[in-house]
Amino acid sequence: MATYVLIHAAAVDAWYWGPLAAELKGRGHQVVAPDLPCDDESAGLAEYTETVVEAIDASTSGSRGGSGGRSGGEKGKRDGQLVVVAHSFGGFTGPLVCERVGADLLVMLQAMVPRPGEAPGQWWENTGYGPARAEADRRRGVAEGVEEDPRSVFLHDTPDELAAEFTAGHERTQTGTPMREPWPLDAWPDVPTRFLLASGDRFFPAPFLRAVVAERLGIEPDEMPGDHSPMLAHPKDVAERLEAYRAAL
Repeated sequence: MATYVLIHAAAVDAWYWGPLAAELKGRGHQVVAPDLPCDDESAGLAEYTETVVEAIDASTSGSRGGSGGRSGGEKGKRDGQLVVVAHSFGGFTGPLVCERVGADLLVMLQAMVPRPGEAPGQWWENTGYGPARAEADRRRGVAEGVEEDPRSVFLHDTPDELAAEFTAGHERTQTGTPMREPWPLDAWPDVPTRFLLASGDRFFPAPFLRAVVAERLGIEPDEMPGDHSPMLAHPKDVAERLEAYRAAL
């Protein structure tokens, strides 16, 4: 049995992990998917990280010998592997969690890839997101300045009933607190890292994200169909890919 830790994006809760969590649990694994304090003005990247670490401790303390497992030195006391999956803005928190808990694998899913000292609010300009997004929109026929429906941008590949439930009840206020905080690590954590890219995402266009991953992680992303939230439209595919990454360790 492995433990999968699922870290959600900005301005949402963990609900959208449900279909993927069901797939992973059906394979005999444990899933930890906490809600981050994104609407708490006092909470920054440290508090986001602490929320995830506490959720891991609460769910796996029996097999890890208590909260002492956070250091990474207690990694051997766990039963099975610990896999961290970070989506979108969760990419700023996922590596911090890995540094704390000694994870066996980090999977970045349509995720922002930070650099040391870079605040999330700086990431957009530093990566050239604006021009890249404008070019991708132009190529699919969206004129500059046109405001698209959020479901068209983020959830166009998601089944209508799931997209409607997501937008009706699981969007949250996102404070600017973590966006202003420099990413605190000096380097990427010493953990095997994979990047899974949804090729149909209109928010993080595939050519843009391929370039970011190559420049910042030095790896080639794996690609699958999907929009910005492939865990909703393609949970089985995502689960199979996560399992393949884990088996290859």
